Amino acid sequence: MDYQRLAELLFPNVTKTTADIEAEYPARVLPEGAKVTRFAPSPTGFVHFGGLFPTTVAERLAHQSGGVLYLRIEDTDARREVKGAAEGLIKTLARYNINFDEGAVLGENGEVCDKGAYGPYKQSLRGPIYHVFAKQLVSEGKAYPCFTAAEELEELLAVNKKEEIKNTDWQAEAESRRAEMLKAREITLEDVEKNLAAGNPFVLRILADGDADRKIKFTDLVKGNMEIPENDEDFVLLKSDGIPTYHFAHAVDDHLMGTTHVIRGEEWLPSLAKHLQLFRYLGFKTPKYMHIAQIMRLDENGNKKKLSKRDMGANMDDYTGMGYCPEAVCEYVMTLLNSNYEEWRMQNSDKPYTDFPFNIKKMSVSGCLFDFDKLNDVSKNVISRMDAKKVTDAVIEWALEYDTPFGILLQENRAMAEQIFAIGRGGKKPRKDLATWRDAKPYMGFFFDEYFEVECDYPEKFPKEDICAVFDGFLDSFDENDDMNVWFDKIKAVATANGYTTDMKAYKADPSAFKGNVADVSMFLRLAVTGKINSPDMYSVMQILGKDKVTERIEAMRAKIN
Repeated sequence: MDYQRLAELLFPNVTKTTADIEAEYPARVLPEGAKVTRFAPSPTGFVHFGGLFPTTVAERLAHQSGGVLYLRIEDTDARREVKGAAEGLIKTLARYNINFDEGAVLGENGEVCDKGAYGPYKQSLRGPIYHVFAKQLVSEGKAYPCFTAAEELEELLAVNKKEEIKNTDWQAEAESRRAEMLKAREITLEDVEKNLAAGNPFVLRILADGDADRKIKFTDLVKGNMEIPENDEDFVLLKSDGIPTYHFAHAVDDHLMGTTHVIRGEEWLPSLAKHLQLFRYLGFKTPKYMHIAQIMRLDENGNKKKLSKRDMGANMDDYTGMGYCPEAVCEYVMTLLNSNYEEWRMQNSDKPYTDFPFNIKKMSVSGCLFDFDKLNDVSKNVISRMDAKKVTDAVIEWALEYDTPFGILLQENRAMAEQIFAIGRGGKKPRKDLATWRDAKPYMGFFFDEYFEVECDYPEKFPKEDICAVFDGFLDSFDENDDMNVWFDKIKAVATANGYTTDMKAYKADPSAFKGNVADVSMFLRLAVTGKINSPDMYSVMQILGKDKVTERIEAMRAKIN
């Protein structure tokens, strides 16, 4: 076979050489040890939580090392592309602190455009580049065409592949495909010329030189030393429309764009031998690979399942509506990625999570379990470290979009809202009432008459006469100018006067000797003023509500129980 002649027949319009292309993409000038990583999604829908996971790794590796993180849009499958998906994923990732140094970005008009010297960053615009390298492979006898008559191609496209596979013996199918592949290798120049003259389409296949019985030794940065079978499949490089497959396109792009580390899910491990062969055939230095285990969840029976796109928590856009702040989601991801993150956080409560020294060696080989309870715990800690102004701003912004009446109410009473969120904030043990912004309304809505309601009745063991007597004693002595100590001393005095002890040790030793204790008296007042058994610090609550409102609610409770 005259491979050079074959290359000219298949790619008559390709005049550039691979050397020409290489000259257009010079090696990056970066500090020693700097890593170049990328996120390379298909614009087929929302950003999956499982996509944020490796992307966070890519972002940390690049930015901790003084390197580059770029975004490449792999849009070669036009049939699956969703309009606006690329724009949406850029916005979503930015919300979770994934900021790209170069690649596909949003321009002033809101459309995707390129930033950087290694574009185009959309694969659909890189067709001529792939054809140059495809021609080179053909000229070296490493790839060959496989023709299909136009009418046969239509028949193939009409086949229901899922049904075909379901009803086919796998072993027989594999042997048949192997035989077809070996036969296709026997194509001659004369065959090529006839097919081209007839206008028959072709796919370009790699001419595999591997043997599945032989092993390749490979080191994965997460999974360690591995042995995988060599690739012996003549997989497709270019489809019949000239568009490259993922296998071919990613190898060319990662090389030209200077990618040093490829971070992706372990579902790509079966394709690794193909990719290693491609890099070898193309004469490229192979990037370092990290294959991350899939995110799992527990089903209703307690069994581990892959977090699918239909599961709650899979769609990153849902987190905003659920009220999670981006910082909390980012920290939760870090707890999943590195086993020592929580220990670091306990010792560095005042530092941003980006100060954490992310370490590949601390990543789990077996995978991580998605857990909303854990996310909520992390989120409570994150929000507890925020100041009242930031919490107020965030709650108002969220509520205006997702609970508009509540948002408007907070906006009109912003100073009061900030006072409320300041309760118990700061110090070594801040309150942790909020896991999401959605929790704000049930937490502090009682301050506003529009949302105030009494959630339960007083326990029957307490006579209503005692409760009303406590109301009388408290209102007679209540002075909103008192400091907290004086205020509580007056409550203790009311308790003692009504037979409720302030000596908790004595009460625990002999509860029957007293009507109750000062905590019960505080509960009488708390339920009347807040409508809740549990609420923020009562002294602070009364300071914010003011004497008139406190008195009004206590009198309303008196009327209710009488």
